[in-house]
Amino acid sequence: MAIFKRKHLNLVLQGTKTQTRRVHKRLWTVGRIYAVRDRWFTKPAGYILITRRFRQRLGDITPKEIEKEGYKDVGEYKKIWEEIWGPGSWNPDLVVTVYEFVLHPTEDKKNT
Repeated sequence: MAIFKRKHLNLVLQGTKTQTRRVHKRLWTVGRIYAVRDRWFTKPAGYILITRRFRQRLGDITPKEIEKEGYKDVGEYKKIWEEIWGPGSWNPDLVVTVYEFVLHPTEDKKNT
């Protein structure tokens, strides 16, 4: 299962957001389908297929990657990051896990 803030979940479902950065320890698997939701224990809003996973310093995000995150520039993305993780949480040296994904049209019960 993949949890996104409501605002980001909408971007995922629109196909605007095709990349996400995570600091969690539990890694998602490339080639696996995950249900996406905005809260635990709610019905899935859709499904994504993980197509790529890599590690990157937060400050090394490129303009193209910012667009894949669903935003226009690094300033806008930094603001969103701090809304999620708290004021002052933007650390360019923080190593995050980056996931690229595509919307998956149907549920694959063995992979969610």
